[in-house]
Amino acid sequence: MPEGPELHLASVFVNTACAGVIFTGAVEKSEVSKGAEVLFSSNAYRISATSRGKEVRLTLTPIKTCTRSEGRAGLNQQAPMDVVFRFGMSGYFSFTATSERPKHAHLRFYTKDDPQRVLSFVDTRRFGSWQPNGSWQKDRGPCVMLEYKSFRENVLSNLSDKAFDRPICEALLNQKYFNGIGNYLRAEILYRSNIPPFVKARTVLEGLKAKHEETVNVKADPSPEVSEKPGVDEKKIESPDLLSLCHTVPLEVVNLGGKGYDPEKHDYTQFASWLQCYNIDGMKSVRDHNGRTMWFKGDAGPMAPKASKSPRAKRKIKKDVHTDTKKEKIVKKDPGAGKREKDVPKKQSGTRRQNSSKTGLEADDGRRPKACRKNSSAGLRQTRATSTRGPSVRNANTKAKATSKPLRKSSRIT
Repeated sequence: MPEGPELHLASVFVNTACAGVIFTGAVEKSEVSKGAEVLFSSNAYRISATSRGKEVRLTLTPIKTCTRSEGRAGLNQQAPMDVVFRFGMSGYFSFTATSERPKHAHLRFYTKDDPQRVLSFVDTRRFGSWQPNGSWQKDRGPCVMLEYKSFRENVLSNLSDKAFDRPICEALLNQKYFNGIGNYLRAEILYRSNIPPFVKARTVLEGLKAKHEETVNVKADPSPEVSEKPGVDEKKIESPDLLSLCHTVPLEVVNLGGKGYDPEKHDYTQFASWLQCYNIDGMKSVRDHNGRTMWFKGDAGPMAPKASKSPRAKRKIKKDVHTDTKKEKIVKKDPGAGKREKDVPKKQSGTRRQNSSKTGLEADDGRRPKACRKNSSAGLRQTRATSTRGPSVRNANTKAKATSKPLRKSSRIT
């Protein structure tokens, strides 16, 4: 889900791509979108962008021209308009040729140049929204990146609010006080603060001051008195507090460049290497009271859900089963691989049984002579032939045998 850094980078992208570009015509909405119609039309206008927390505002500014015909037609009488965007789960801006317009481009701004280009708001899952003639939402607090002082004062002056009765990991997602913080940012901030995620938010924030100036100068000029005193936690004094990390950690993502957290559309290997806690092997994960996955290290805290299950364990099980079956298939396909007990089939086909019987006879060559084998086969044929004969034939044979025996005896006597 795009968070504060991603929306700020989106505004930077619009300002960079649309610098000096003139747009024309009406703003076009896709047929499948349920968003509001943007009733703006101008023969020539420019677009600029500004971000604040989890919102981006596009300003459409018509350009004044000196042509009398255009002035009479009233094409440039359109007043400037602000369109405020909220990205939802998958929103982003794209600036391409008209022929290469993305599939899920739900709001489009066309340029005046040739070949024509289009600035599109793309939202695959359609959770995003826009508001024509809109303004920043009133229930959202100051931006953690661009309005740090106001953000800090807003939090510390409202600690009596019931929102701070909740665990700190859940309070960080409250946009009334932490505008711009999302799921991966809260994990990184709490991990670097070494704060358990399920500790009451008010307990964590009560000791912080409205102005956080001492943490800036501690590393540059450490006080000798503090270093000489035993029992003083120097790491706690030198490290920034939770609210300052809510400001600096998102700025680190902005300084990485690119588009921040964007695993589905672009290469985000640099961002993945920057992560220290979120979705990292070796870290723990648990679902909070709102069903959101919280990544952390160490103790979860006293307010952790009792019956919560880690979604990470389920993924590991599925992954291990998939790799095991895949390995077995590879071993079966490889003719040079060694045999396993799992690879031995339980039942043999008819051809395999015939082959095994042949190999069994060949193995007995050293124990049985060839003549015996021929006699045995001949005997088998004879028994089959006699079994098919009738009773008359059998009686005739017995009589012939009986008459032949005395002849042999008489010849021997003489």
